[in-house]
Amino acid sequence: MEKQQKQSTKTMNFTGIFAVACVLFSSHAGGGFATGNQATQYYVQYGWAAPFMAVIAMALLTLTIRECMIMYNSRGLSSYKELFQNLYHPFDKFSVLFDIYFYTMVVCAVGAVIAGAASLLNKTYSIHYVYAVLSVGAILLTMTIFGASLVSKASTVMSIGILATCGVIFILGINAKIPEISTIFAVKPSGGNIGTGIFKAFTYAGFQSVVIPTMISCGKSLKNSKEISRSMLISFVINSFALVLSVVMLLVWYADFTQAGETTLPTLFIAGQLGKPYVFWAYNICLFLCFISTGVTTIYGFVTKFEKAKALSKINNVVIRRIIVSFIIMFISMGISMVGLDRIIKYGYGYMGYFGIAIIIVPFLTVGAYKNRKFLREQSNNINSDNANLKSSFAEGAEY
Repeated sequence: MEKQQKQSTKTMNFTGIFAVACVLFSSHAGGGFATGNQATQYYVQYGWAAPFMAVIAMALLTLTIRECMIMYNSRGLSSYKELFQNLYHPFDKFSVLFDIYFYTMVVCAVGAVIAGAASLLNKTYSIHYVYAVLSVGAILLTMTIFGASLVSKASTVMSIGILATCGVIFILGINAKIPEISTIFAVKPSGGNIGTGIFKAFTYAGFQSVVIPTMISCGKSLKNSKEISRSMLISFVINSFALVLSVVMLLVWYADFTQAGETTLPTLFIAGQLGKPYVFWAYNICLFLCFISTGVTTIYGFVTKFEKAKALSKINNVVIRRIIVSFIIMFISMGISMVGLDRIIKYGYGYMGYFGIAIIIVPFLTVGAYKNRKFLREQSNNINSDNANLKSSFAEGAEY
């Protein structure tokens, strides 16, 4: 009976560990990942070393989130603001830097969602880009105000759909170019400076760190640093595998889609070249729905945060407040989307990635790691001291 209970506890623990690892995977492998644009700009253009840079980026991201969750859980914190105050202490006010980073990154992400969906409509149905942006904006605004809960419930199904179709495209795409893979890794052509490529890996981890508030919230279920480490190790493996698979496929098709001028949605181009219409249309539909899902849930998160702002306190009708906040966010995001997906990924995500390196990646992997080790060591010493005192009191009681 005791063995069964232990086995059941282990199974439950592993389920929780794996679930947290999957949250990071689903956050990373969304619409942006599925287009192939991010991987092309941050890895593929650097040639044969691209897959290794992708692994470095995932190592940096998971190690950073590991330190975040250890700091958050060990101290019993209740918000990401408290987390960054602990990180920057005694300069607690520097925590506002993450607010600036987070909100800018989220607005860029919504802009990228609109730009990605508009590019998809433009490529597939030849709808003019500006009209496509306006159409996507109208859909997002309507769904955010009236159908956010429905989209939220369906988002998991959409995510599974896009990951499944991407998996099929990655495998078929790589299989179609096996000779090119051998040539690339035998000749080792480099598309750029390797040092710059490694810096790009840091940048990628920097802008992907926008998931920290989600991860620390989900990671509260992990009981200790061992469980956190195991969860992030699992996440590192599955995220690295998916990203490397994507990078290898894009690497062997790089000449094809660049010559065709299809760098905005390279995975869509490759899907169309595989000669399997059902794969192309499944990917097309799933990608569009994934964009809409991501956009609605992200905007709704903004709306719920700002609908109770003092500036709107005089408006009693909740729906009107939500419409105003949604409209403001949509106006900014649609303005950003007009520059195109390529520029948003290159400049918006890029500059936020640099900012993320400075305020998140480097601080957590240096100061944060030191503070965590020191705090856990002190906790351990206090527990040992308490145990020693308890034993001593028992001994005195027995002697008495």
